[in-house]
Amino acid sequence: MSQWSGDFWRRGETLGEHLERRGVSRREFLGWCGKMAALMGLAPLALDGGPALAAEALAQKLGALKRPVVIWLQLQECTGCLESTLRSYDTGIGDLVLNLISLEYVELLMAAAGEQANAALEEASSQEHILLINGSVPLGADGGYCTIGGESAEAVLRKAAAKATHILAVGACAYYGCVQAASPNPTGAVGIQDVLQDRAVVNVPGCPPIGGVITAVITYILTQGRTPPCDREGRPLFAYSQRIHDHCPRRAHYDAGEFVSQFDDAAARQGHCLYEVGCKGPETFSPCPAIKWNEGTSFPIDSGHPCIGCTEKHFFDRMTPFYSKLPTVPGLGLERTANRIGAVAVGAALGGIAAHAIGSAVRQRKERIREETVVSLPIVGAGEHQTLRETDES
Repeated sequence: MSQWSGDFWRRGETLGEHLERRGVSRREFLGWCGKMAALMGLAPLALDGGPALAAEALAQKLGALKRPVVIWLQLQECTGCLESTLRSYDTGIGDLVLNLISLEYVELLMAAAGEQANAALEEASSQEHILLINGSVPLGADGGYCTIGGESAEAVLRKAAAKATHILAVGACAYYGCVQAASPNPTGAVGIQDVLQDRAVVNVPGCPPIGGVITAVITYILTQGRTPPCDREGRPLFAYSQRIHDHCPRRAHYDAGEFVSQFDDAAARQGHCLYEVGCKGPETFSPCPAIKWNEGTSFPIDSGHPCIGCTEKHFFDRMTPFYSKLPTVPGLGLERTANRIGAVAVGAALGGIAAHAIGSAVRQRKERIREETVVSLPIVGAGEHQTLRETDES
């Protein structure tokens, strides 16, 4: 539980007032808002004042918030995604923001149970609200594999979604079903978007997602009044538009053809590329290298373990065996075998360097195009305008 969980919000109190009452300084709050603005892609896009203006605008909007109605469902899942959210970086202000939205209905944390919990869910569902879901929806056995209060997960989801203004599927289970949807999928598990096909669903995948990303998506909705721009899979572009491979700290070893072949060999001790022991970074879109885990301390590849691709749909079927090489690696608009790329890098170092330079030039050109193509986006209550780049993916 949060260190702030016992300090309840007063009726009509804003987040800013609550922060002040808790002794959080303006400087601390602005620092946290700066981190959030950078993560959401707002900080570098301010017309005047740069990141400081973006942090100030976010602080004004966030500080004026009163408790929104939020329902946080947990269906067929392991609670790992909510646990990750609770461990979002900056446990002081971050927890306060999460407590702002967590007290209406969240099964893992609420004290109520049984009829009281059902009544709380019914009351919250009767109002406009933001809906977050962890877990898949099992359709097999007429929904009998997961029931809540005597109703199937599907029935509970549909009722909760009826008056939802925004719907977030948090975690790989809610995204597509995750491990329980893996072949042969005995429970008939599906993702939220497979059930709510007539609704816009924002997917925040990962097993679990990084807590800071979950917090950022929630903060974006609360402060901007809309969902963030997403890719074709419904994943927020600010977090899922880049491959791990493109920002991997071991990328230079990949380009040089220096690979770990066993976890305890000399190459592993020297921090070489983990591709040959199963790293799925070349096919995984995730912010892990940029945001990292445990308050920015590390992420699996930093710690010597290959990426397993948990932010990708059907990763448990597509990416297993986890410690086997991928058959293909996407690059420069076409599929090439990783073995061929590695061989070229080893056998013709100059050619490998040239290819890498070409790839860098292409990426830099795309960045210039993105910088030149902008749209004006007002941030409510800021008195100024931010700008949001139109990306190729959108």
